[in-house]
Amino acid sequence: MRTLVESNASAALVIPGADLGDPEWPGQGGCEARAVTPEGDVLLLVPAGSPAARAAAHARDGDPAAVMEITDVAPVAVPHRVRGRARVAGWLTPVSGCERAACARLMAERHPSGPFPGPVWTPLRLEVGEGWIGDLRGEGHVEPDEFAAASPDPLARHEAELLQHLAAAHDDLLRGLCSLLGERGRTRGALEAVVPVAVDRFGLRVRFRADGRSLDALFDFPRPVRDVPGLRHAIRALLEAGSAP
Repeated sequence: MRTLVESNASAALVIPGADLGDPEWPGQGGCEARAVTPEGDVLLLVPAGSPAARAAAHARDGDPAAVMEITDVAPVAVPHRVRGRARVAGWLTPVSGCERAACARLMAERHPSGPFPGPVWTPLRLEVGEGWIGDLRGEGHVEPDEFAAASPDPLARHEAELLQHLAAAHDDLLRGLCSLLGERGRTRGALEAVVPVAVDRFGLRVRFRADGRSLDALFDFPRPVRDVPGLRHAIRALLEAGSAP
């Protein structure tokens, strides 16, 4: 969940009781950028003057409850591209004046190309109360202290580029991974498509399609990788194993 929150995956903000369907603010239920503080709060940038910004600024009976809904989509062309969803529920507050400088620094670190807090974008703070994650590995609830203590996957920012490269340039090697599937690979018909759909420090997930059906296979690395060179080595070893006689 920490990886999804700090990624560029699509996110929508739901505030019960707030009119987020105002036609003057198309897409105002979304957040343009987000980052996580060392304490585990989620910083959000929303359009200045939007219903979300107004709801946080003018709440009368305590901080308004809010839910951020994140949808993770595979960065490669493949049927059923949604890889996971997450929900982060908590309480929304505006970032105070004394905190804006720290917020701006954190946002600039996470998003060097912007946007940045200012007249156009209002920073809000989502204090995490509970979370839920469902992805290709399973699903479960996440407690606030677990979320605060976690770190995003170190390879997340490189994932899209790597998957797109594998899909475009190494189709033959990816097809060789079918030989590592054992009985599942031997009982299927001719392969129609092989697409890498996800990679993280733990392994590579590949979607095989044959006979009009799809099969997802997760190829775990021998040990978690820490950086891009380690990832390249792990994938090279995996592809070589698939192409071995």
